[in-house]
Amino acid sequence: MQWEDEGIVLAARRHGEAALIVQLLTRGHGRHAGLVRGGQGRKLRPVYEIGNRVAAVWNARLAEHLGILAGELLRGHAARIIEDPARLACLAAAAALAEASLPEREPHPAAYAGLSALLESLDADRGWAVGYVEWELMLLAELGFGLDLARCAASGATTDLVYVSPRSGQAVSAAAGEPYRDKLLRLPAFLLARTAEDAPSPQDVLDGLALTGYFLDRRVFEPHDRDLPAARARFVDLLERLARISREQSL
Repeated sequence: MQWEDEGIVLAARRHGEAALIVQLLTRGHGRHAGLVRGGQGRKLRPVYEIGNRVAAVWNARLAEHLGILAGELLRGHAARIIEDPARLACLAAAAALAEASLPEREPHPAAYAGLSALLESLDADRGWAVGYVEWELMLLAELGFGLDLARCAASGATTDLVYVSPRSGQAVSAAAGEPYRDKLLRLPAFLLARTAEDAPSPQDVLDGLALTGYFLDRRVFEPHDRDLPAARARFVDLLERLARISREQSL
């Protein structure tokens, strides 16, 4: 068995004295693992940094085997953001969430395209926090748990949508949700429409993360008695600290 594909490194873990077990998100073969012989060496270890894009070749005697993976670096995303803790935390969260949530060896081209777009925004240092929230929203849809944000669940209205029902995952208008506002999740406007002239605030991003995190937890992880990845929690904590500092400096 053999395939060749383009992939994004999600994780690389030591195996024995010299090898790595690498998890990739590939364009055509989904999340896929493989053994990289000599992967801990100085020549190969930089190739398999989290977030790097590689041209991968996978070989195994049988399809169900772990298989041997060989990769050629196409783009070293990790090195471009190594000195920025916030962007590194974003990358780590995205990679950990993809590894933990996507089923193994099932193609998910939308997830691959979305993660690729997020990596580009991290490289450019532009719009990556918003892009991360949008990626999580897309990931929910790709896993079969997409949210319905097109119209109000109670009235059918398509305007003034500011909440999401935690039970149904449907949008709720300000008027319909007012009596239950303490029980509803906030819906930041940038998840409905985003323009360059109206950039989301740090609190908008945190509201978006609270929204997607709630449904990822309840619909993807909790049914399997698992928690959201720790890397995601660290990313959210960092954004909360940065938002708090920003508020204090503006006083």
